[in-house]
Amino acid sequence: MPAFPAVVFDMDGTILNTLEDLKISLNQALEAEGFPPRTLEEVRQTVGNGYRNLMRNSCPPGTPDEVVERVFQAFSEHYAQHYADHTAPYEGIPELLAELKAAGLKLAVVSNKGDREARHLAERNFPGIFDTVIGQRDDVPRKPNPQMVEIVLDEMGVGAREAVYVGDSEVDVKTATAAGLPFVLVLWGFRSREQLEAAGGTEFCETTGELKRRLFG
Repeated sequence: MPAFPAVVFDMDGTILNTLEDLKISLNQALEAEGFPPRTLEEVRQTVGNGYRNLMRNSCPPGTPDEVVERVFQAFSEHYAQHYADHTAPYEGIPELLAELKAAGLKLAVVSNKGDREARHLAERNFPGIFDTVIGQRDDVPRKPNPQMVEIVLDEMGVGAREAVYVGDSEVDVKTATAAGLPFVLVLWGFRSREQLEAAGGTEFCETTGELKRRLFG
């Protein structure tokens, strides 16, 4: 029997490996300003708290705000056309989600990725699986503010005590805590166990098999 009737998933680093596409678009924008490119590991450690923060932390220290904004705009234009080029589910995730769906669980995605991209990637990679998906929108504050979680819980018709949150970053720890959801952190994503423990994480899954056992009780 499922431990919870509903699961709220983060997207980047949790169900989809989006790093390569993010790195390519970021470096295209940085190089247009003459800035050095960032490695995949540097992007891994920086992504997760909104694209403007990714730009700010990827530009050289002291970069003026207007230049950071130019980098953000260039990144956004490139990523809007290339966000699905290399992005793919982590091993075992499609099968796990299909089992959860077949068991009658309600499933949602809450992402700081743009709303259009989040919805398209969810349907492209997991057609018909999610009951609701929300990404970053102008009218809703991004994670770790809990409002996006509250929206999907309302759309699924469940309360915070009826859902569990699955993520991979310190932003997810803060988001789940603010929304009042228990949470599980996966270790195949963008942060190490040590980083997640420092952020307050206490329950971890190293494989999709472990996550399946946790979600099914």
